[in-house]
Amino acid sequence: MATKINMKHSQTGLLKEVPVGFSWTTLFFGFFPALFRDDIKWCAIWLVVAMITFGVSVLVFPFFYNKIYARSLLESGYTPADDFSKSTLSEHGLHTVGD
Repeated sequence: MATKINMKHSQTGLLKEVPVGFSWTTLFFGFFPALFRDDIKWCAIWLVVAMITFGVSVLVFPFFYNKIYARSLLESGYTPADDFSKSTLSEHGLHTVGD
């Protein structure tokens, strides 16, 4: 099961619970978790790649989708909400501003 961390938007204060690690939801539900997270870009990429690879990519995406999602949140102004979240991101190779 993926570890969940909290990330907070620096301007709006919006708090999101973000999974990191292997994504069981994407393994079982494909592109739908990306769609429900409003990650339209990766939802579209997922669909195109799945069509090109005849669905084989569905077995690969769960290994790195949560990291991609966390990275996109960091790039859009989210920061770790606590020390546990910051250290967990760092353990997964995601560094915040000032690291």
